[in-house]
Amino acid sequence: MAKLPKLDNELYEAELLRLQAELVEMQEWLRTEGKRLVVIFEGRDAAGKGGAIKRITEYLSPRIAQVVALPAPTERQQSQWYFQRYIQHLPSAGQIKLFDRSWYNRAGVERVMGYCTTAEHRRFLRQCPIFERMLIEDGIMLRKYWFSVSDKMQEKRFKSRLTDPMRQWKLSPTDLESLTRWEDYSRAKDEMFVHTDIPEARWNVVESEDKKRARINMIAHLLSSIPYQKVERPTLKLPKRPPSTGYQRTDRGLQYEVPDVTAGLERTSKKDKYVDPEDEINDDNDTENNEN
Repeated sequence: MAKLPKLDNELYEAELLRLQAELVEMQEWLRTEGKRLVVIFEGRDAAGKGGAIKRITEYLSPRIAQVVALPAPTERQQSQWYFQRYIQHLPSAGQIKLFDRSWYNRAGVERVMGYCTTAEHRRFLRQCPIFERMLIEDGIMLRKYWFSVSDKMQEKRFKSRLTDPMRQWKLSPTDLESLTRWEDYSRAKDEMFVHTDIPEARWNVVESEDKKRARINMIAHLLSSIPYQKVERPTLKLPKRPPSTGYQRTDRGLQYEVPDVTAGLERTSKKDKYVDPEDEINDDNDTENNEN
């Protein structure tokens, strides 16, 4: 694939804001119509899933749009039907659930790292299309996105996280081991696509070498796939404040107030705004990259 020039930042910010306004419209339609939406985010570590989710939810109601990012299963959950712990996080009427990784853990990290048996993996590949068809048949709108990034870009982003205090928490031993198991993850992903890229719930691949392009493309695609319409909101008017009935506020001396640290701030201590270094990484050797 030909390398595209870096997306202009002002253009990115303007288009992102426009799309976020459309997401708010979509949210209102889902709420008023009682629709249910599940969006699955999968892909390589450091492929940009979290950043896309953050931009999607920025202006949405946390009561309606909720992120599902489950920890490792407990011993009790491991004894349950595999899909059982995910079912309780499916949306109710008027809700959006964004899965930051999902039941596809079994086809990826669990398969590659040996956290599941071969029999469990095969059972998942057989049951997953049935499970997803059941969701869709019940009226849930299911959208699946795979964020694709090259091995070299992934390594660059990992190196950035090693020194970025804002993102060091995103690195784990399992993440780092993915560098040495690149081809194993590629084979697992290819096998997963063969079994789960079904007509009712296709995998939508997001090229994520440029995170900003990826966010714009993914959000635009999501919006285009939902048949939402503009919902007319009732015109609201602020009521007049009634006259006082003599209420007197409690003496401030009886309350414990948060100290005013702003009084000690100095203009000379002004720091530059934090910029995510991963958004600024640009790969000039894409011809040798292995994307997946």
